[in-house]
Amino acid sequence: MDIDEPFGGKVMIFGGDFRQVLPVVPKATRVETVNASLVKSYLWPKIQKIQLTRNMKARTDPAFSVFLLHIGNGEEHTIKDDMILLPEQLVIKPNGNISGEDRLITEIFPSLNENGSCAKYMTKKAILASRNEYVDQLNEMLIDKFPGESKIFHSFDSAEDDTNNYYQEEYLNTLTPNGLPPHRLILKKNAPIMLLRNIDPSNGLCNGSGYDIQSA
Repeated sequence: MDIDEPFGGKVMIFGGDFRQVLPVVPKATRVETVNASLVKSYLWPKIQKIQLTRNMKARTDPAFSVFLLHIGNGEEHTIKDDMILLPEQLVIKPNGNISGEDRLITEIFPSLNENGSCAKYMTKKAILASRNEYVDQLNEMLIDKFPGESKIFHSFDSAEDDTNNYYQEEYLNTLTPNGLPPHRLILKKNAPIMLLRNIDPSNGLCNGSGYDIQSA
């Protein structure tokens, strides 16, 4: 563009919420993760900041909206190791021999045996977790509670150009790379699944699409 300006002087629009998840930097420390964010970039002083002022999603729950703002502004009271104490009404605790995870599943998916075959019931609910290992744990617990007979599928893993067989199959089976299902995949009829890659785009089998298993 024959001009010494970022992006050749073109107007660029960035969107995001700095109260949400930070950039993902594998194996990074807290400092390295913060330094990878946009506010640490040399471009930040050159950017015109325009802020949204009304939380449309939280307008029906103003107390929760204020709680989120206090966290984002660093104003919420913290306890040990800078941890935030969640309001009592947001916490699902263990009860006797029932673990917190089991109570969470029961709270989000009540009457699972009666409603497991209802697509609307299953697709309108979700449990989020901060790490993939927690997601795998919850998925396994949930599919175990799901009605019906389970089918187990195992992956066949091998390393390319590994002529000396440095990477044993048992080790490869323990890896959980992004975009691939676990080595041991348990499915049941009517259980919802989500595709992780484009299998048949012309027929709607695309990455991110959700389906109910009709025959496992």
